[in-house]
Amino acid sequence: MWTKALISLLVRFFLMTEQIIVEEYNPDWVDSFLQEKESLLSALCSNIIDLEHIGSTSVFDLAAKPIIDILIGVKTLDEAEKCIPILEKMNYQYVPEFEDILPERRYFCKPSQGEGHDIHLHMTILGSDFWERQLLFRNYLRMHSDARDRYSKLKKRLAKKHRNNREAYTNAKEDFILKCIEKAREEFS
Repeated sequence: MWTKALISLLVRFFLMTEQIIVEEYNPDWVDSFLQEKESLLSALCSNIIDLEHIGSTSVFDLAAKPIIDILIGVKTLDEAEKCIPILEKMNYQYVPEFEDILPERRYFCKPSQGEGHDIHLHMTILGSDFWERQLLFRNYLRMHSDARDRYSKLKKRLAKKHRNNREAYTNAKEDFILKCIEKAREEFS
């Protein structure tokens, strides 16, 4: 029998070693988000304060890995902990090992079901630094097509260069992302 710890370890290994494929923008990503949002709100209604579509699939005309990233805001991380059994019933896999990297976030993934898209769920305190960074970056790319286009090209180039190394791919994007967040803070403050 598979233990939760073994499943979590396998999920982490899969997420870090999965081949990186960046696709052109797909309008179906929004529909996938909206369907999952409805399910999450129904199941977690009393535990969540806000829910946002983040990541590259949330930005019109941005190339992306076909993964729907969802940000859920809660009052406390204790509220997030209460959601774990509910999310597991919804086929989400809780990956507590990622808390070593980002202790302010609870991370879940839900592999695609047939034709659907993988979903990554990030639960954090509403208004936390993690929450704000995600929305600043998304909103900056939504408002600045030049930055969106540069990011799209960067992602495609890095996906070819680091096709089998998710950590290198992610690290190589960091400077661009941080600069956009800094510009967004200046612009939106």
